[in-house]
Parts: sequence; C-alpha cells; structure tokens
Amino acid sequence: MSAVNRTSTLVTSGALFFLLLPFLADYIGNPYLLSLFSRVLIYGLAAASLDLLVGYGGLVSLGHAAFVGIGAYVVAIMFHHGAEAEPLLGFISGSENGFIVWPLAVLAAAGAALLIGALSLRTSGMHFIMITLAFAQMAYYFSVSLEKYGGDDGISLYDRSVLGGLDLGNDISFYYVCFFLLSLFLILAYRLTRSRFGLILRGCGSNPRRIQALGIHSKRYRLVCFVIGGAGAGLAGALLANQTEYVSPALLHWTLSGELLVMVLLGGLGSLFGPVLGATVYLLLEETLAMYTEHWMVYFGPILILVVIFAKQGLFGLLTGAWKSDE
Repeated sequence: MSAVNRTSTLVTSGALFFLLLPFLADYIGNPYLLSLFSRVLIYGLAAASLDLLVGYGGLVSLGHAAFVGIGAYVVAIMFHHGAEAEPLLGFISGSENGFIVWPLAVLAAAGAALLIGALSLRTSGMHFIMITLAFAQMAYYFSVSLEKYGGDDGISLYDRSVLGGLDLGNDISFYYVCFFLLSLFLILAYRLTRSRFGLILRGCGSNPRRIQALGIHSKRYRLVCFVIGGAGAGLAGALLANQTEYVSPALLHWTLSGELLVMVLLGGLGSLFGPVLGATVYLLLEETLAMYTEHWMVYFGPILILVVIFAKQGLFGLLTGAWKSDE
C-alpha cells in the first residue's frame, strides 16, 4: 500500500473513531471518556495550529500558549461581565453567546498574533524562539495581575457558552462541536498548505534565501501563517475554557507551549493530522501513567526519545510509511 493510501486510511479511521467514541463510551458505561477525548480534540486543534508555524513556516515558537490563554480569557471575561451585568470598560456588554464570544476570542488571539508576529519576525532562529517566549511570559504575568478576574487563582465559569439551540452542557453535544471545529480547521489548513500560499510557505521554511531571491516577501507569508496559527489556538482556548469551565494564568505559561510542541513532534511535523495523533497519544499516556505515579514524565521521556530516534517524521510518518522517503 502506498504512503498516500495509508495516509487516507489512517485519517479516515481516526475520523470514524472520534465519530463513534460517544457510542463506545455509552456502551462500556464510561462517560469520562467523553471528557477525556473532548480534551484530546481541543489540544489536537491547538497542536495542529502550532504545526502550521513549525512544520510549514519553519517558525519554532515557544509562545503559542499565549494565544490559547487569550482565547480562553476572552470567553471567561465576557461570561463574568454577562453574569454580573457589568459592562466591560463601561460600555461593552458581557455575553454567554458562543456565536459572539468565540469569534471574539479568535479575533483577539489573531490580533495578538499579528502584533507579536510583526515584531518577532524581524529575527530568526534562537532569537525568534526567545522573543516569542518573552511575549508569552509577559502575557502570563499580565493575567496574574488581573485581580478582578481572580489573578493567580483564575476565574470560574458557572456554565458553558450558549450556542443556538445546542445544549453545550450536554457532554455529547459539546464533544461533537469540538470534533466539528477541529475537522473544519484541519480541512481549511490542509487546503491552505496545498495552495500556492502553502508552497511558498514551505519554501520559506526550508530555504528562505531562495524565496527572497525570487522577489517574494517571505515575512508577509510567514506573518499570515503566524496569525492563522494564533487564531486556531485562540479557538482552542475558547473551547478549553468551556470544557473545564475554569480559566487560569497557567494556560498562558510557556510550559503549555512546550507540551504542544512535544505533541507536534510526537505526531509528526508538517502533517497537520500528525499533531492530532500526537495529542491523543500524549494525553492518553499522561492519563495512564499518572494513575501509577505523579512523576509520569520520567517514563514518558524515554518514549519520546525513542520516537525521535526511530520515527523522525513522528508516529504519523511511521504509520503511513512516509519515513521511507528519507532513507
């Protein structure tokens, strides 16, 4: 079977698994699986958005958590002001309407990505990594200073967003909303990376000097990629705030950026679907190993090392046979 056929088979099998999981959870009488795999879908979305930057644009960022946190805080702050009937900044009404606050979360994260990207892309390599990390930490400490919204303790939501006639308080409905939004993002990102824009973006990641010699402004393409990735992370943050019904500064900490980067590397760089697989394996291993020890990372580390050594294109590349092209 060719690598293309294996990829199609793996993606289709994964989609069917996620579609049928609520029925499986009901059949075996384990509703916790819905909560766990809702988290998997959300982290898969955040990891896929990071893969756009790292796997296609060659932009290794340690500040991606900032966009996740911004998206989550927009939902939480709007919910808080809606519940308190207290306008934000004195004139903006709070809201629990997902059709309002979720796009706001995406726009806020995209706006932050535009600002951070415009400044960070003046550098490259290690300097780019450190600047994105610095911006993320600035956002983290800013969220800690927001005493009105809980400061270090974070802010709780008393319910999930309202999304038309859907009852997001129902775990099955919320799960399928997460699945739909992840699928939509992957489809749009896949088409984007297969377009002329995607080809130039890959060129920027692999050989930026040649792209520049062709008269193409690589920074503009990379900036657009950075903004799209930030928007995807903002949407993941909005979903995460609803899933946990709690938002804290931890969502903006650099350690979350590191976890997302591990998910991307574990699943496979430059594959989009690989990071979803990476998020699934990462969170399932965390859940399983944490049952036996609080120091689960000690056991997870060797697993990651083995994947990096023997599956250079991640688990997705190993399963699809894409690794053979590197031999």
